[in-house]
Amino acid sequence: MSKVTDPIADYLTRIRNGIMAGHKVVNVPASNIKKEITKILKEKGYILNYKFEEDVNYQGNIKIALKYNPETKLNAIKAIERVSKPGLRKYCDSESIPRVLNGLGVAIISTSKGVITDKEARELSVGGEILCYVY
Repeated sequence: MSKVTDPIADYLTRIRNGIMAGHKVVNVPASNIKKEITKILKEKGYILNYKFEEDVNYQGNIKIALKYNPETKLNAIKAIERVSKPGLRKYCDSESIPRVLNGLGVAIISTSKGVITDKEARELSVGGEILCYVY
């Protein structure tokens, strides 16, 4: 099994590929940061549901049910992109947190208060590493 150099980029790519292929469910290897990102995606209405599957010898899996509009069959996630990469980390302080699509999208940020959205980071006035944009 090959070692993934950027697990968050792999996570986002699996979701993106699942959406493009029209899948209902995507399986992703679990980690604590991926679980937190998944909770935010559910909370903000970008995914239908999720389930953490624990495995004794392994890190476990996250089953993510993707969300589509019942009439138009369009997915809830228009774009999901990695911002901070292992080769070039992107950090921001509380004053310079970016607005995604003028507030319509969400920036997911890893802070000292945990993994939170850009809006929550502004309210708590904390900065951190910008993990990804979702809209």
